Formats: sequence, structure tokens, C-alpha cells
Amino acid sequence: MHRGKNYIESAKLIDRSKLYDAAEAFDVVIKASKAKFDETVEAHIKLGVDSRHADQQVRGAVVLPNGTGKKVRVLVFAKGDNVQAALDAGADFAGGEELATKIQCENWFDFDVVVATPDMMGIVGRIGRILGPKGLMPNPKAGTVSPDVKKAVEDIKAGKIEYRLDKTNIIHCPIGKVSFGVEKLSQNFQTLMAAIIKAKPAAAKGQYLRSVSVASTMGPGVKLNPVKLTD
Repeated sequence: MHRGKNYIESAKLIDRSKLYDAAEAFDVVIKASKAKFDETVEAHIKLGVDSRHADQQVRGAVVLPNGTGKKVRVLVFAKGDNVQAALDAGADFAGGEELATKIQCENWFDFDVVVATPDMMGIVGRIGRILGPKGLMPNPKAGTVSPDVKKAVEDIKAGKIEYRLDKTNIIHCPIGKVSFGVEKLSQNFQTLMAAIIKAKPAAAKGQYLRSVSVASTMGPGVKLNPVKLTD
């Protein structure tokens, strides 16, 4: 795989034989960020579970104390007073069947997160095959199916992120921007890790945190010591 000059220069800052502490890792990630834009910093966490089994799923949501640094566009499926409540809370779009039709007929996707009240899931379910593959389907575990649209929207706008396993049992999550600095990135990371550790399935056997790394959008990964993260 061809790597650019910046990536190769950044990689020289990382000791591949070392497992870093969180603060040290973020310091390296920031120094290794060479892009001309404010890169997103992501955490990649491999878990000792088997996502093929329902009792070993790890999924949930957490509000990062310092947000993600990204403007998130929220679409809310609701009716009655909940439509105005959602808009007042900061939702970018709110409504009912007309929004589902727009997504279905116009291939409209000018939003990043979908929230729905429970009584709207019949309508949302009809476009599940469109929303599902894009990771946009509302889910109670992620707090995106909720009767309290005000709180759901406010949490998302404040920096709520969803974490879930991919097919290789890895969780990929944005935890902020390079411009946040070490302290804010560390706080966000610790909040995410605490949630993932708390969500450990009872059926999980052996070492739960297999490997943990952090990286900026264009930068190389920095490995952390997973044992220290469970202390």
C-alpha cells in the first residue's frame, strides 16, 4: 500500500514496540497530524467477544464531555407537539410520513442521525432497508428511539456518539478533533472506554479489551496498553 510523505514522516514519531498511556498517545497523535485541516481523532477498540452471538453484542451510546467537534444534522420522525419540541431543541428536520417519502423517492440524505418517537416506528420501519445499511436506523439502545425527543436531540447536539461492533468485533468511534488538545481528547476517550467496559456482556470470556489504538484521519495508529484501561 502506497503511503504519502506526510504519513511516513508521522510514522517515525511512533514507537511500534510500545504500548502508550492515553495522554502520551494523544500527544503523539497530535504531533503526527500533518493535514491542512482539523483532523478527526478516532478510537479503534478490538473486543474479545463474538458479534455473531446475540448475547455478545456490544452496543450503546454515550455523551462525550467535550463533544465531537462536528456539526451533526439531526432528523426527527415525530407527530403533534413533538415536531415543534424537536425543532426547538435544535433538530434540523422534523416531521412524519412526508420525510419518509422524501428519503424513499428523492434519495434525500441531508442528515447524519435519525431520531424517532416510538409511535413513528411503523413509518420508519418502511424505509428500514434504506436507512439500515447506512447505519441510520433509529435504535432504543442508542437512545435514538425515544418518547423524549427534546432530550434525544439535545444529547446528540451536545456530542452523543453511538458505539457498536463491526463484523470483525472492532468498535470505531470519533472522539474529537486534533485541535481539542491532549486533555479534552483524553477526557472524551476515558468516557467512551468507561461506557464500553460497563457494557461488557456476561457471556464474554477471556480478555475483553484485546487491542486499543487511536489515530487522526490521515495519521498512523498509536497503540495503547489495554490492561491499564481496565484499572
